[in-house]
Amino acid sequence: MSTFRPFLLLSTRPEDEAAAEELESFSNAMQVDKSAIEQRRLERSELGRVDLDEYSGVLLGGSPFNNLELRKSPLQLRVEREVGTLIAECIDRDFPVLGACYGIGAIGTVIGATLSDEHAEEAGPVTVRRVESDDAVLGATPATFDTLVGHKEALAALPEDPRVTVLVTGEACPTQMFRVGQNVYATQFHPELTAEALEFRLRLYAHLGYTSLETFETQIARSYDYDYSANNQILANFAQRYRR
Repeated sequence: MSTFRPFLLLSTRPEDEAAAEELESFSNAMQVDKSAIEQRRLERSELGRVDLDEYSGVLLGGSPFNNLELRKSPLQLRVEREVGTLIAECIDRDFPVLGACYGIGAIGTVIGATLSDEHAEEAGPVTVRRVESDDAVLGATPATFDTLVGHKEALAALPEDPRVTVLVTGEACPTQMFRVGQNVYATQFHPELTAEALEFRLRLYAHLGYTSLETFETQIARSYDYDYSANNQILANFAQRYRR
């Protein structure tokens, strides 16, 4: 059992196996027991009251939702409203958050960033580059490191806000990681993933178009050629820094 306040993981994956895998991936990368993470599945029920003082931090994983969709279901609209409200409170308090993939869009929306499909990336491995040399959550990760992506939208522009610091960039997607204030983090990439976890998700979501049918098996095979230890270390650093 955990001896510190849990991290709150907000999930929106309707498939039980996908939600379970997401929890497992965050637990493994953070190097904490699953009991240290409270997962709330927002596609099942309303978020309800969240007392941030009961948690070490907030985690926001990926989602089948896209912010740029023109026609949104009542469920998606509710999730966006609930997540946006909580993220705004976290930013106001500078409360620890790490939002991955869907999370970067949610955090970006709250601070007034511009999203577009211009920097979408096919699901698979990429190499990204640090542009900030001193950050506690990045820690001792190298100047360039391998990670995993898969998204149909991304940030096109960040607001001119002194609280916002770009931390990691990429060739196809310029904003791969940023920080708001000192403790709110957002990544376009998936710091929780390994090649095995990516393969699981790709096969589960094959019908959603995150990779083309022509490159599907190739992208899965390529993912096993990369080292994601630095990528996962970001979440381990986050857990170590903020658990209380």
